[in-house]
Amino acid sequence: MSDERVRAAVVAERTDMVNVLAGLRPEQWDAPTLCEGWRVREVVAHTTQPFRVPMWRVVLELARARGNVNRMADRSARRDAARLTADQLLQQLRDNVAHPWTPPGGGAAGALSHDVIHHLDITVALGVGRVVPPERLGLVLEGLRPRNVAFFGAELGGVRLAATDLDWSYGSGELVRGRAQDLLLAICGRRLPAGHLEGPAAGRFSR
Repeated sequence: MSDERVRAAVVAERTDMVNVLAGLRPEQWDAPTLCEGWRVREVVAHTTQPFRVPMWRVVLELARARGNVNRMADRSARRDAARLTADQLLQQLRDNVAHPWTPPGGGAAGALSHDVIHHLDITVALGVGRVVPPERLGLVLEGLRPRNVAFFGAELGGVRLAATDLDWSYGSGELVRGRAQDLLLAICGRRLPAGHLEGPAAGRFSR
């Protein structure tokens, strides 16, 4: 997949996210998401953090978190969500749809995955019903590597994830069927609302 193609997908995903967030009611910004312990505002604070925080500060905060990336991300998201309004968070995303940020070692594909996954964390939890364009979702799935899957720590042993809307599957064992975007969330360790997945092992990934 070409970098130019992935970059265009990143811009499109962030633009879609701006449109979704712009339509939320004020109380929805305080609604829980699929990210454990994070409301919508924490997720948006996290996704926009690379646009406002220089790398030297990220390194410093990572050191303060004793090298624990998840701890650092949680602290940063909660801090920024507390000090920034919903309008400010939305504006930061709107102003940076074409920002060139990429996660360390992840490239443009990593940035796309980051945005798609966190956008789904919001829309699935809120029941918005948004469907990620298949070509965009295909880029994310194509970029999945064992180290990416291992990072999330989901227990995927003995399970075969099979998409009902794309020609894609992952693993082997008891069948879990669902839309590709829902299976992506399962790989990322999210617990989905009931009814999103089906099959003998679907309960492992559902609330």
